[in-house]
Amino acid sequence: MSQSTTAPVTLEVVYPENLGRLHLLLKLFLGWLYVGIPHGIILYVYGILAWITTFIAFIAILITGRYPLVLFNFSVGYQRWSARVNAYWVYFMVDSYPPFSNDAPDHPLALEIEYPETLSRGKAVLKVLLGWLYAGIPRGIALAIYFIAVLVVLFISWWSILIFGKFPQGFFDFVVGFVRWGTRLNAYLYLLRDEYPPFNGRA
Repeated sequence: MSQSTTAPVTLEVVYPENLGRLHLLLKLFLGWLYVGIPHGIILYVYGILAWITTFIAFIAILITGRYPLVLFNFSVGYQRWSARVNAYWVYFMVDSYPPFSNDAPDHPLALEIEYPETLSRGKAVLKVLLGWLYAGIPRGIALAIYFIAVLVVLFISWWSILIFGKFPQGFFDFVVGFVRWGTRLNAYLYLLRDEYPPFNGRA
């Protein structure tokens, strides 16, 4: 698994040589029970706390120009946990059950967001007031179109996994790009980074 040393937000997923057919059916028919309910409840609460954390961090950035490290790690943990649950249940990319923790260095999905020593007060205000307009809307539209293609890719890949036990690697990379793009947008809107996210999901 290779990661870029220059990108402030890196998301990589180890490509699985084989995926379990029975595991795939289990996720499809019972995933709501053993993944959706426990992780969904935790992530719902975690998500509320992450927004509260972002508000507190916003005040701290205005005063000090820094995102408090403890709050930063808390917010990054939410992004990582969410990504791992989605990779397992929604995108069928991994068979490793998502851990009930944001610390799992051996998990096939690795998400890292570089801690910024300083953040722009002006950009923080701009993101809070107009981030939905200049980042959320254009990237939201692009990601919505991308997601339609992802659904097609997932449908084909689901059958490939069921019949051959393999997620076609080109399709796999395509889905990873979608997740990476969304993660970078979240990192920007959650005030974790000042870099305007690119219009792509490349590593």
